[in-house]
Amino acid sequence: MAKGRYGEFGGQYVPETLMHELHRLEDAYEYYKKDPQFRKELHDLFCNYANRPSLLYYAEKMTKDLGGA
Repeated sequence: MAKGRYGEFGGQYVPETLMHELHRLEDAYEYYKKDPQFRKELHDLFCNYANRPSLLYYAEKMTKDLGGA
């Protein structure tokens, strides 16, 4: 795993109990990052979900309380 930019101590602040799963996630990403279908889906998520100014969320209860949209 990369050390990051934080000198000799690395750049991760993760509880020790999660390190095994973090390594598994890193291994999976290293495996799939070369897959064109994975890259296409990841790109789509970045463009249409994560990169939005704010996430879209239908606030059902608030809509009802305020009498509709």
